[in-house]
Amino acid sequence: MPKIADAYRGDGAPSWGDHHPCLFSGTEWFFRTGYRAMLATAWIPALQGVQAKLDAGAKVADVGCGHGASVVVMADAFPRSQFVGFDFHEPSIITAQNRAADAGVADRTSFEVADAKGYEGTYELICFFDCLHDMGDPVGIARYAREHLAPDGTVLLVEPFALDSRPTNLANNPMAALLYTASSSICTPNSLSQDVGLGLGAQAGEARLRQVFEEAGYTSFRRATETPLNLILEAKA
Repeated sequence: MPKIADAYRGDGAPSWGDHHPCLFSGTEWFFRTGYRAMLATAWIPALQGVQAKLDAGAKVADVGCGHGASVVVMADAFPRSQFVGFDFHEPSIITAQNRAADAGVADRTSFEVADAKGYEGTYELICFFDCLHDMGDPVGIARYAREHLAPDGTVLLVEPFALDSRPTNLANNPMAALLYTASSSICTPNSLSQDVGLGLGAQAGEARLRQVFEEAGYTSFRRATETPLNLILEAKA
């Protein structure tokens, strides 16, 4: 809490890695149940043509992978595909490697320390799971992902559920109060600690996210599906 207070009093902000390690495990546990229940069974099938590619064998990047919960789910469901998780936080990458080994999917997964504009390769699917809003330059990061998509590739953007105006969101989204609090203390400060510092926050909403991807040069952006906790969005170049 003193770090957050100092950030609010000053012009800086704590980065993700400045927090207590309990935050990293807590974030994994908070989102992992949804990934296990919905990612391979509902979210990927809702994307245009993606499941067939993964069934046949595709290369997938998970940018901002954290402890690798989403990578493990996808690798287990699509054994013919290869999955690469990227994160700028080295302790999380080490944990992700251990998670993949424990789940028996190490043969089709790899993890690298890299930021969201520093990874290499070309991918049929590039994923951002509950992380783009934390990043300083979402427009530049989305543009970088577009440059690393294979022909007819897809970006899967999973973001915390939010309605498009703050009064409507507070009135009609039962998760809003919790997510605004998390956004104010974790997500937005991390964004402000990085270049550009756009500060989208965890309650950006679909319209603002669409604007980010349109600015990044995408020609297609749609809501594929949703849950009470997440928006599942599809972008294509």
